[in-house]
Amino acid sequence: MTKTIKSKACPINGGGAKAAANAPVVIEKPMGKYINPLTDFGFKFIFGNKEFLLDFLNAVLKIKGGIVDLHYDNTERTGRSDEDRTTIFDLYCILGTGEHIHIEMQQHRHDNFVERTLYYATRLIQEQGEDKKGDDDWQFDLKAVYSVNIVNFHLEADKEKRKKAGKYISYGHIKDDDNKVICDKLNFVFLELPYFTKEVHELTNYVDWWMYVLKNMAKLDHLPEVLCNRIFERLFLKAEIAKLSKKDRKIYNQSVKKLSDMNIIVRDRDRKIADRDRKIAERDRKIAERDRKVAEQAKEIADLKRQLGLNSVGKRRHRGQRELVD
Repeated sequence: MTKTIKSKACPINGGGAKAAANAPVVIEKPMGKYINPLTDFGFKFIFGNKEFLLDFLNAVLKIKGGIVDLHYDNTERTGRSDEDRTTIFDLYCILGTGEHIHIEMQQHRHDNFVERTLYYATRLIQEQGEDKKGDDDWQFDLKAVYSVNIVNFHLEADKEKRKKAGKYISYGHIKDDDNKVICDKLNFVFLELPYFTKEVHELTNYVDWWMYVLKNMAKLDHLPEVLCNRIFERLFLKAEIAKLSKKDRKIYNQSVKKLSDMNIIVRDRDRKIADRDRKIAERDRKIAERDRKVAEQAKEIADLKRQLGLNSVGKRRHRGQRELVD
């Protein structure tokens, strides 16, 4: 479906003639110019780049002193025994200061997604102790673990309240009953894309910038002028589909198809669930209506019996009185 996008182009990547650079650009866009960051390929293509990942994590985590360096590590974590489940992260890195970060992109709802992130994060805590086996001097001086999760669905039930508040990012820590952090070694970040509804002119901070790009890059035809900086200029240049190698283009197309197929499956599943819930609601309505009618009929019968009972008593009393008179 053709989509019209209105925005000002950044001068760096062909937003039109320079003389018209400040004029609104209307683009008829049947196809995307840039990769979709929400595909498996797009996510790893962007955040598999150290420069982009550092910029994103510094925006989201706000770690004191900032993140200066990191290195990517093995995303597959085997269990302690052959029977244990293997954990596979989307991305996993270790900071130059030793902290551990795993980054997940989840497109579709998972009923126990938060519990799964807890399981993943605690694996990284536990592994630190396993690496120190036999070291009698180790005193549980753990390095912090950060679980960064980008999800394209709502995590909690109170959708309207969150949407109205415009709150798309949540931070989780271990706190006491006074809401004070008692341990900073286990940290969670959840970025919920459906709650991010800002247009480009409404962006107010750097996390907004990243959220806008993640959600809208595949629909854009140029880098919006408001996002012009070194990082995003380099990102948009790198993310042009036309500049992908033949091999990467093939992998990207497969990734897009996989996402499209999964979207169809999920929509069909949601339609069936909605249809089932509608039928259950209709059944419950009919049962409630039947119960209401039964209750009304029971009340009417009870009222009738009571009236008949009172009339019978009255007649007996009347007959008794006549007999006494006679």
